[in-house]
Amino acid sequence: MTAVLVDTHVLLWAMTDPVKLTSPAEEKVSDLDTEVLVSAATAWEISTKVRIGKLPEAEFLVLDFGDHLRRGDFRTLPIESADALVSGSLAWAHRDPFDRIIAAQAIRRGIPLISADRVFDDLGTLQRIW
Repeated sequence: MTAVLVDTHVLLWAMTDPVKLTSPAEEKVSDLDTEVLVSAATAWEISTKVRIGKLPEAEFLVLDFGDHLRRGDFRTLPIESADALVSGSLAWAHRDPFDRIIAAQAIRRGIPLISADRVFDDLGTLQRIW
């Protein structure tokens, strides 16, 4: 079984508006032979943005995050100390803490990241699917 990590917006689109996903992204997310991982940082990012009013449409996820992941056949990826160390050590100008930890998790595990965000392309060691 292969694994992929999804960026926060990919999780949101997969659950609310799958037509926003590209064919390669949608194929990976829906492939039963692919373990689709969701970083704990995604839960943190969604709940933060719901709280400050930047993502009110995702309030349903905050209220029942684990159940929504299970129904979508997604698996939570906890943040480990080693992920945090890699995140803080990345020689990458991008400062977003959510993106940095998600990138570090993908890099540490040698798995692709599904994301529309091209900022990840600046990390030569990270494979981005979109």
